[in-house]
Amino acid sequence: QVQLVESGGDLVQAGVSLRLSCSASGRTFRNYAMGWFRQAPGKEREFVAGMGWSEDSTLYASSVKGRFTISRDNAKNTVYLQMNSLKPEDTAVYFCAAKSSGGAYYTPSLYDYWGQGTRVTVSS
Repeated sequence: QVQLVESGGDLVQAGVSLRLSCSASGRTFRNYAMGWFRQAPGKEREFVAGMGWSEDSTLYASSVKGRFTISRDNAKNTVYLQMNSLKPEDTAVYFCAAKSSGGAYYTPSLYDYWGQGTRVTVSS
């Protein structure tokens, strides 16, 4: 069992940076691949970024590639999403998720555990 708690969401202006954190319970955190997803009002949940147990394996949505960076600290049971050059279209509730199975990072149904989400609002 893994419990995930996101934090770091805020109301910010376009162009600034923000870092989201996701703290995980459980001693087997390093066994899970981690992903960040987001859901904007009236839209479906979409993949943002994912990574394996190390930063050698990462994947980004094209809309955030080059601006967002996913990373993890297995000693702290925490995964991060560094978001730079934020745009109004990045406004959404951001969720972290953990999966123990293989398969694509961008497939929500493969994830076993989800956090409650943290809201990011980017004003123009």
